[in-house]
Amino acid sequence: MERVGLTREYLLSGGLSEYIRRNNPDVHVLTDAERRASLDAILAGRGEHGSGVWVFAYGSLIWNPAMHIVGRQIAVADGWHRDFCLATKGGRGTPDNPGMLLGLRPGGSCVGAVLRLAEEAVEQELDILWRREMVADGYIPRWVKVASPDGTPLGHAIAFTINPVGPSYCGELARDVLVRRIATASGPLGTAADYLFNTRDGLRVMGIRDELLEGLGAEVERARSTMD
Repeated sequence: MERVGLTREYLLSGGLSEYIRRNNPDVHVLTDAERRASLDAILAGRGEHGSGVWVFAYGSLIWNPAMHIVGRQIAVADGWHRDFCLATKGGRGTPDNPGMLLGLRPGGSCVGAVLRLAEEAVEQELDILWRREMVADGYIPRWVKVASPDGTPLGHAIAFTINPVGPSYCGELARDVLVRRIATASGPLGTAADYLFNTRDGLRVMGIRDELLEGLGAEVERARSTMD
């Protein structure tokens, strides 16, 4: 299987959308017009969020934003928590063995990072972000309140929350099924296990130990050791 990197160049080329369209005909890939309408809706709700835009990173955006950013800091999104609840039959999985990606689900709180986009580059960088996160309809982008770890409000950030009625939603998998998928799934963007490990390790670098990712990481490592 040919590997590709999730880079700015690859996203701007339309390569990710084309791969999903070609290899997953049952998945509705958003048209350019649909993707632009989604982005315009977010920008229309921007309001008075100050100069530039924050993007809330809770998964792969932590360790591979692929956007040009001018600021970064630890932040908490109350009312949301990260969970492996989105099946991927393309990027880090196949139709026969889907991988799993993180999404934001309602309830609890999530510690991640907010990434700052320069005012003059907001539309350009968000276009790249939308080409990455809004290939299909697995996520619902929205503005969420974010704060620093000590509770100081930071305003609002764009976050990609899970679409619970989307065809790729898998929020109620048994733990053993989830571990097996993450341990074994692989696609052109790499393995589902590396996605988990890179996110866990990216949070560790920030001084954050996420209970879900730490527990799953240990279980996936054990499962992979028995496959060697």
